[in-house]
Amino acid sequence: MLNKIKNFVLVIAICFLAQSGFSQGIDKTKENKIHNIVVQLNTADTASWSSIIGNIKNIQKVWPTNLNIEVVVHGKAIDFLVKDKTFFAEDIQLLSGQGIKFNACQNTMRKHNITADMLLKVAGTVPSGVVEVITKQEEGWSYLKSGL
Repeated sequence: MLNKIKNFVLVIAICFLAQSGFSQGIDKTKENKIHNIVVQLNTADTASWSSIIGNIKNIQKVWPTNLNIEVVVHGKAIDFLVKDKTFFAEDIQLLSGQGIKFNACQNTMRKHNITADMLLKVAGTVPSGVVEVITKQEEGWSYLKSGL
């Protein structure tokens, strides 16, 4: 009878350890998940611009790796990426060096007579900011709206 109890306890312990190992395996998978985030910035409110910089830095603290962020700038926010008008050139440069992408909407650029050479060197362009945001969402990217 004592051997049966020992065997039962041993089986329970093995099951518990197996379950514990399986759970840790799931957690490791979550750690390796790639986080894709598209940020829409379309306000002239410079407090919102500052908030986006802060949000990105806070996201990086939690997920320092496996992170793709694209900031899509259009509408009234276009000056965020114009080198002679932005207050955030250093932050954008730093974040860009860490793999964060900043893209200006070509539709907005045309509307405001902004050429690519007027943008910060690290800024890219997309044909349509709104379409870029929609496309990223359709691809499964998480969406973060700035400002108002």
